[in-house]
Amino acid sequence: MKAYFLESFLFSLILVTLPEVKVLAMDYHVGPSQTLSDISSVPWASLQPGDRVFIHWRSSSYKEKWVINRQGNANNRIEIIGVNGPNGQQPVIDGNGATTAAGLNYWNENRGVIKIGGSNIPQDGLPSYITIENLDIRSARPPYTFTNDNGQTENYINNAASIYVEKGAHIVIRNCTITDSGNGIFIGAFEGQTQDILIEGNYIYGNGNVGSYYEHNTYTAAIDITYQYNRFGPLRSGAGGNNLKDRSAGLVVRYNWIRGGNRQLDLVDAEDTDVIVNNPGYHATHVYGNILIEPDGDGNSQILHYGGDSGNTSIYRKGDLYFYNNTILSERNGNTTLMRLSTNDETAHVFNNVIYTTASGDKLAMIDDHGTFRMQNNWLKANWVNCHGTPSGSVQNLGDNITGTDPLFTDLNNYNFKPLMSSPLINHGDPVPATLLPDYQLTSEYVKHQQGQTRTISGFPDIGAFEFMNSSCIDTTQFINGLWSNGIPDLTKHTIISGDYDSGIHGSLNTCNCVINPGVKLTIQAGDLLMVEHQLEVNGDLDIHNQGLLTVQQP
Repeated sequence: MKAYFLESFLFSLILVTLPEVKVLAMDYHVGPSQTLSDISSVPWASLQPGDRVFIHWRSSSYKEKWVINRQGNANNRIEIIGVNGPNGQQPVIDGNGATTAAGLNYWNENRGVIKIGGSNIPQDGLPSYITIENLDIRSARPPYTFTNDNGQTENYINNAASIYVEKGAHIVIRNCTITDSGNGIFIGAFEGQTQDILIEGNYIYGNGNVGSYYEHNTYTAAIDITYQYNRFGPLRSGAGGNNLKDRSAGLVVRYNWIRGGNRQLDLVDAEDTDVIVNNPGYHATHVYGNILIEPDGDGNSQILHYGGDSGNTSIYRKGDLYFYNNTILSERNGNTTLMRLSTNDETAHVFNNVIYTTASGDKLAMIDDHGTFRMQNNWLKANWVNCHGTPSGSVQNLGDNITGTDPLFTDLNNYNFKPLMSSPLINHGDPVPATLLPDYQLTSEYVKHQQGQTRTISGFPDIGAFEFMNSSCIDTTQFINGLWSNGIPDLTKHTIISGDYDSGIHGSLNTCNCVINPGVKLTIQAGDLLMVEHQLEVNGDLDIHNQGLLTVQQP
């Protein structure tokens, strides 16, 4: 007994005093002239925290598919990164005719090109802290086929995706091109284990199946998911799905460009798991700073659907949709409806949006039927209506909404939605309510394409997704009927000339910006000055007499 005790003690002491062995992170390079010639050579089953897989562009696509089921950590993510070609070409991962990487064994191979979670090899667990970046991932849908891990040819099914997340936490999908699949990105809730998802800066287009309403550019369900700086294009021609469809709790959709789809946004119930339904974030959804474009004749006439579609109204979102500082353009010749709220238990808080239709204003309605729609500080096409029918819900006009025929975008034909100096959008928004701060503050704006920049607000925010650029111009004054509406111009003010102005009578002008409205004449007499710090916009007449002086500091 004593000898056994001593031997055990010494063995334990050795175990305790051994130095910690740290596994060094590895970089794996795949492609022409790289260490690894194909994706199958990456040790997918044994990746460690901090490991990075660099897939280099080549002239032919990579026809390989695989599963990721390993764990990084907050300080050492596992990253799969595409390296561009000489002309900026992303590496293409093509599911059509692809072969499953050797050494892997996983189920639902027919659901995606890249799968996250759900495998025998690697050993199953919750994949976490994974980044997929800068890859063109495509072609997982019928009639395409692939070779599975048993060497057999298999067909993709309708809801296959370029990226299929069965489960995962702290996942980032960034700057990828996602196209030609059933679903572009599909993310499953897995009883609430799928959490903290960021979909950022991707180009997602051309997905869906012809004649089907059930596959979408993205289809997601998670706890805490953010879409930002993405460019969503139309679905595959003939496909009836939505652009962004989601069943999550803690959903944030901000600073995206979304064009087309049956609906641009379809935000419905978590029909697969009560874990999401019971999460507090399920009842608050935030959609802000987006550009939503409805082409003529493209699918449903509703831009956004909020609530549910399963038919089990007890699990519908029944909460608050915060919809603000979005720019909405409908090019439909017929009716457009901004929102469908599924039941009268859904409430939309709609403020600081510009909602413009190329058709007459009476073609624009706020709601389809149900729900509470609370609106303020929006710009809308004149003669808009509450509903195209008789609603059972209500539209509550809380004031300070502006109507007109033209919001004065910089260049509507080329989709430049920044306001002109003379735009009624400038400084007519309302600050984001304190109850939404700091998490949902308006801090950025979309930059074409797949980028963002800081949104600098001076004074009140502008209506819509874009801020007028000159942040030093924090106030507005208008000359009309011989008087200034808000004091004489100075270097903090937008100056709008809405009546004939003669400097010989009213004096020289030194201002931040100056707009001369149509049908109006601004005359600068000899010895007088028009000095503009930033921008001069002449829609009427500008008459500078001999020895009068015009200075524009910044064109």
